[in-house]
Parts: sequence; structure tokens; C-alpha cells
Amino acid sequence: MSQHHKPITALGAPAAVGPYSHAVSAAGLLFCSGQIPLDAETGELVGDTPAEQATRCLENLEAVCAAAGATLADAVRCTIYLTDLGGAFAEVNEVYATFFPADPPARVAVGVAELPKGAQVEIDAIVALPTG
Repeated sequence: MSQHHKPITALGAPAAVGPYSHAVSAAGLLFCSGQIPLDAETGELVGDTPAEQATRCLENLEAVCAAAGATLADAVRCTIYLTDLGGAFAEVNEVYATFFPADPPARVAVGVAELPKGAQVEIDAIVALPTG
């Protein structure tokens, strides 16, 4: 393991579905892997609508942040991946706004053809770690 970065495993988040860490901390930042809407206990996809799935993605990211001593409110950038960008954008925005009611992070939304396990939404984040 490099002295310049540290992998983070979040017990409250679903297990990784591939060879990657939940997040890696480096240089005061937490680089969170994308979270799809999986139940942390069962590993099963949850949520029928993009809004429900976005909620679970953000809850999973909250668990990853907590494992590193941060909160989702510390996010400086998020990326949202949607399989139906045109049809799901507005409802995902509504959910997203509830997680970031003030001073939301920078963000990118990208339309994609497919996501792991048939998910409709995936969200990743870069988070500023608290100092001190």
C-alpha cells in the first residue's frame, strides 16, 4: 500500500461488485467509487424508479463518507450516471436536492447505455476530508 493513499472500506455500504475499493483517501480528498442502488445487507438492487435508486445511491455514498470520517455534505464534486438522461433527470434532481439543500457540490450528469446489475442510476463523489 502506498503511503500517499489509503483504501477505505465502508461496512454500511454494499460490497464492491468488482476489484475496487469503496473509496481511496489521498491529499485530503476522498475519491468515492460509484455507488449503484444496492441494499448493503443483501447486495440486491433496490428501487423501481430513478428517484428511488438515486436515493439509495446517495445513502450508500453517505456510508462510504462516514467510514472515512466525512459526510456527504463535504462533497466537492459528484457525477451522476443515468440510463435515461432525458426521462430521469428531473426526478433525480429532486432527490439530489434533498441531500444537498445548501451549497451543493459541483456536478456532472452523464447519459450512459447501461450500468452494472441493470441499475438506472450510479453516483460517485469526491469529498474534502475534514482536517484536524
